[in-house]
Amino acid sequence: MKNLEEKVALVTGASRGIGAAIAQKLAAEGAKVIVNYAGSQNEAEAVVKAIESNGGSAIAIRADISIAQDVEHLFDASISHFGRIHILVNNAGIMITKPIKDTTDEDFDRQFNINVKGTFLTLREAATKLAENGAIINFSTSVNRVIVPTYGTYVATKSAVEQLTRVFAKEIGARGITVNSVSPGPVNTELFIKGKPQQAIDGAKASSPFNRLGEPEDIANVVAFLAGSEAKWISGQNIGVNGAMS
Repeated sequence: MKNLEEKVALVTGASRGIGAAIAQKLAAEGAKVIVNYAGSQNEAEAVVKAIESNGGSAIAIRADISIAQDVEHLFDASISHFGRIHILVNNAGIMITKPIKDTTDEDFDRQFNINVKGTFLTLREAATKLAENGAIINFSTSVNRVIVPTYGTYVATKSAVEQLTRVFAKEIGARGITVNSVSPGPVNTELFIKGKPQQAIDGAKASSPFNRLGEPEDIANVVAFLAGSEAKWISGQNIGVNGAMS
């Protein structure tokens, strides 16, 4: 029997990158998967087709996680289709890197609305709509563990996510639900690579003794473990997945 057989997993921001890898990994472990997306419908449907072609079950649902009504619809539509949700993966997020002096109000608000408010809204829905003995995995960042100029607002959002994780783990634990966060290091995705000079990418590789970037599958493997039954005594924790970067 697969580790997540008969489970249903909702993965936000799952149309590409780490989210797509997580969706496909959870499906490979037996879960039925909701592939959430905000704007990349074609990519989301491609993830669903990839899962189905490997014998899995998945649907794509559009929702902007920074909007309460969208998040409510996301949960209700998922439950209407699959009957329940056991696993929530809060992968959706954005990163804008600028010195604080150059960060606009719009930059600040966009990051907090998606990274923090989006996580908050999904947790609020999960409080009553996630199945008993489920699992929630939120996303932080290993940049929280080092001091990197231009990441100020981004790490502020992820620090907030870590605190939400710890508090919610205490609030919902009586229902048997675990709540953890993962902190990836540099990962070979469009979010990290786009706009960076090769020198910066090489520097990120050198921050790990393995001298490489993480791959989306490296993160997906840890998420799948935290979602499964063998991790039921792990809750309220932040797990670094960064190849010894920090």
